[in-house]
Amino acid sequence: MNWIRIYLLKSLYTLRSDIALFFYDLTIYLQKRLGGFGKLFEDYKRFLVELLMAKRGRYQESFLNTSLFTLVVSGVIAAPYISSQYPTLAGEGEVLSSVAPLSATVTDLNFDQMSMATQESVKPRDQVIDYVVQSGDTVSSIAQKFDISEDTVRWANNLKGANPVVKPGEILKIPPVSGVVHKVQRGETIYSIAKKYQTEPQNIVNFPFNDFVDLENFTLSVSQTLIVPDGVIEEPDLPARTSPLRPKAPEYLAKTSLGQLLFPTTGSITQQPVWYHMALDIANRAAPDVYAAEAGTVSLATCYQWGYGCHIIVDHGNGMQTLYAHLSSFYVSAGQSVGRGDALGRMGSTGRSTGTHLHFEVRNGGVAINPWNYLQ
Repeated sequence: MNWIRIYLLKSLYTLRSDIALFFYDLTIYLQKRLGGFGKLFEDYKRFLVELLMAKRGRYQESFLNTSLFTLVVSGVIAAPYISSQYPTLAGEGEVLSSVAPLSATVTDLNFDQMSMATQESVKPRDQVIDYVVQSGDTVSSIAQKFDISEDTVRWANNLKGANPVVKPGEILKIPPVSGVVHKVQRGETIYSIAKKYQTEPQNIVNFPFNDFVDLENFTLSVSQTLIVPDGVIEEPDLPARTSPLRPKAPEYLAKTSLGQLLFPTTGSITQQPVWYHMALDIANRAAPDVYAAEAGTVSLATCYQWGYGCHIIVDHGNGMQTLYAHLSSFYVSAGQSVGRGDALGRMGSTGRSTGTHLHFEVRNGGVAINPWNYLQ
């Protein structure tokens, strides 16, 4: 009988060992699978975030419309359930009669102590619109009304002469920003188009509503409409006072204090701050170093395939931050303290970029503001 007992004990011990080994292997397997799933999730999440950054603005309207539609449908579906769970909301007479009328409540308010202001929400225009000329309109007044240049109105509507006359009832094409509206022809690129209209390719890429077949090399499709911000059309027959020739881009030296902040690098300003690009673009083919505009702590130093590319954010305290984008390399890392004028990295052309330049932002409370407010 002892041998049977020994046999059973050995079997039980073996079973326990097998069970323990099974759960150990299962744990290792699940860790590997969950780890792989987590890595895959992070990769796809980063891809999605970068894609949305690259296409920011273009899908804004459709996203908001879809969100609103989903909210309305959810409300319609949930209404019967809410009504059944909360009958007092269904309009029971004896319950509602105990509630003071809204008019009485409003009457008791002291409007002298209230400050009410209505702000008009201005939606940025993403495309060319039609405008019907009104009596008394001129090209100048129409341009001023839509905050674009007179030349932009003339070029978009093929109006000849320095002071063309428009008639009431006439329909004019109004571009969203000052510049040129161009229909892409076969073989054209953003580089050839930018050269044609005396602007920078990066300015075309920066306009968030311009679309591209390939975001990596900014391929265009034939016959697509392209907005060329700040583009000009040469008209040699016009008087000199209306000459569309662009002034030379101003050049600045790094480590020179223009105001509260240091200018962050050496180069020429190729794009000024506008509503869709509240930053300075500073170009320099020599790819010089980029310097901290003020002392602070590096809160972010990372790279995206699109958008800002390799970029650094320096936190200066009190809600103030500066951002340096499209760098080719970093000299600092997140969490590192930097002094005013310290080198942060080197200018490059990473992310949504067409050439070597620095995208420089000043942020207050996380919102990009006009850098010139702190540089002049």
